[in-house]
Amino acid sequence: MISVVPPVFIYIIGALILPGIRNRRLNQGVALLIPVLAFVNLLQMPFGTYWTVDFLSYRLILGQVDRLSLVFAYIFVIASFISMLYAIHIRETGQHVAAYLYVGSTLGVVFSGDLFTLFLFWELMAASSVFLIWYQRTQASLNAGYRYLLVHVTGGCILLAGIVMQITATGSINFGLMNVETLSGKFILCGFLINAAVPPLHAWLADAYPEGTITGSIFLTAFTTKSAVYVLARAFPGVEILVWLGAIMALYGVVYAVLENDIRRLLAYHIISQVGYMVCGIGLGSHMAINGASAHAFCHILYKAVLFMGMGAVIHVTGRRKMTELQGRALYRKMPITLALYMVGAFSISAVPLFNGFVSKTMVVAAAGQLDRPFIELMLHLASVGTFLHTGLKLPWGTWFGLRKGDEDDIPEAKEPPLNMLLAMGLGAFLCVLTGIYPKLLYDLLPFPVDFHPYQPSHVIGMLQLLLLTAAAFWIYIAKLGGEPKISLDTDWFYRIPGRALYHFSENQLAWFRSRTLQLAALLIEKAARLSENPYGILDRISGRPQVEPVATDAPMEILGENTHRLSIGFGACLSLILLCVFLFLGLAAAG
Repeated sequence: MISVVPPVFIYIIGALILPGIRNRRLNQGVALLIPVLAFVNLLQMPFGTYWTVDFLSYRLILGQVDRLSLVFAYIFVIASFISMLYAIHIRETGQHVAAYLYVGSTLGVVFSGDLFTLFLFWELMAASSVFLIWYQRTQASLNAGYRYLLVHVTGGCILLAGIVMQITATGSINFGLMNVETLSGKFILCGFLINAAVPPLHAWLADAYPEGTITGSIFLTAFTTKSAVYVLARAFPGVEILVWLGAIMALYGVVYAVLENDIRRLLAYHIISQVGYMVCGIGLGSHMAINGASAHAFCHILYKAVLFMGMGAVIHVTGRRKMTELQGRALYRKMPITLALYMVGAFSISAVPLFNGFVSKTMVVAAAGQLDRPFIELMLHLASVGTFLHTGLKLPWGTWFGLRKGDEDDIPEAKEPPLNMLLAMGLGAFLCVLTGIYPKLLYDLLPFPVDFHPYQPSHVIGMLQLLLLTAAAFWIYIAKLGGEPKISLDTDWFYRIPGRALYHFSENQLAWFRSRTLQLAALLIEKAARLSENPYGILDRISGRPQVEPVATDAPMEILGENTHRLSIGFGACLSLILLCVFLFLGLAAAG
């Protein structure tokens, strides 16, 4: 008998309770208590299969608990606490409800042991997270949210098709290792890759995340892509195509980050790049590679939250989100604490020794080297150089320092953000440093025993060489690396343009067709209503029986009464005999 409850219910019940708590302080306390209760619940959760429900002829599993599911569950719960602490000053309870439904559904995915439960929570993730975009209440966020929902509903349909084919072929709904060679496996893999933002199925991320609310975007960075990493690790470890997709993904995000001027969109492209390391590690398939992918997901959630919180703080106090609007305004004097905490996240994502990105990213790269994949190893190293160049150097330089290109004055309203935002950044930064200095805390949670030592001299010296050479190149070309007020086109162009054409077609041609259909329906209803007043009138017209012309053209037909339009008794008797003969013939035919 298990004494704990499914974590998904803690968050969903908590989300439903929050709107009923009118006292603001109590509401804030309960919002922060929910992830604490969920974390304590996880600490008491033994390995095994729990919370099963018989549905039709299938067995639904809400609790498939092992080391892989627990390491992702731990970081999701930690991230939910940090993100809620950052957002706790928001008075709009609806945002907190959407956030916790999102977190709860993600944990539902993590502990799902069957495909039905997985699909249910997979779709709930999309339905709840879109409100974190729409709550920004701008036309851009409204449009981005619709595109986000469109992509994820499409991905959900592909996933559902794969699930149906899988169940039809095997008769089982268990969620575990899958065969990518089958058609069902290909569909399920494609559904997972959409949520993982693997190019060319990635554009929804860079499109939607920068348009979310300042606090909602922190939640968005943590859950969708990393839950996709989890299901890939659960179902498709060692699939060769994931090796190349992940390596290309790592470079693709870095290249697009070079072109970006929007500070949150630049970070969004680096999410794509960093998830590439995880997808590549899962494709490599060795124990070290799966450990590296899981560890990097854990570390990425922490440092990416710190990075997005730092840029969110800048937007919160300045109202500006482009480097060309911020550079040269000396924000480092007015927001030094935010800058310092942001740099912890920047050093972490850049794999600087003593920060957590170093102890996870080097494990994935080392796994590629151990499996004799030198080209993959080189691609991952190049992506790491680009990450430090843009997230660790270009972005903080363009935001807090930089050379002024316009005649605008300083930003007088700039100051440190509210205390809760700084505390959340501080907690995330502390965990980045703690797991970087003492990686055993993280390594003990990983799915397989760890035989990797990140602080070997060769690892440290090699990484420091890359970082120092990158910093030197940045210093030489610093004048050419500033932001440009331009928009970079991505693969979302291919559904933006047809989507816009479909919208205009619907607005014009389909609207005309709808109007004409409604007019025709109204005319038919009017005719039917007039006919119902005298249903025998149609027989009169067919038989040619003379009719009395109405006095006015709009006068109704003669109302049917007990003494009018009565048929002769012979008509009914004849019809009864005919029907009796037909039934008798059918009965004799059946008996013979």
